[in-house]
Amino acid sequence: MQPGYYVVLAAILFTIGAVGVLIRRNPIVILVCIELMLNAANLTLITFAAQLHNLEGQLFALMVMTVAAAEAVVGLAILVDIFRVRDLDDVDELSELKG
Repeated sequence: MQPGYYVVLAAILFTIGAVGVLIRRNPIVILVCIELMLNAANLTLITFAAQLHNLEGQLFALMVMTVAAAEAVVGLAILVDIFRVRDLDDVDELSELKG
């Protein structure tokens, strides 16, 4: 397959994730959309690494996946702690993290 197809797919996935972050108000859905955006960036990195016959892009994608997993764990832990205190359905109602 042509690398252009992968780049177009990554652009579509990134756009869906960005629209989801901007439109949706459920915190869990926002975290999933951020993960979708990170996976789109990983697809682009791996596509260009394969096109250039270079492993640095694949190694960087592996580091991005590690950071994404840590971000998901910390984000879900914060959300679970907030949901224990109050039942929230909207991100705009979160005020515990304000200084």
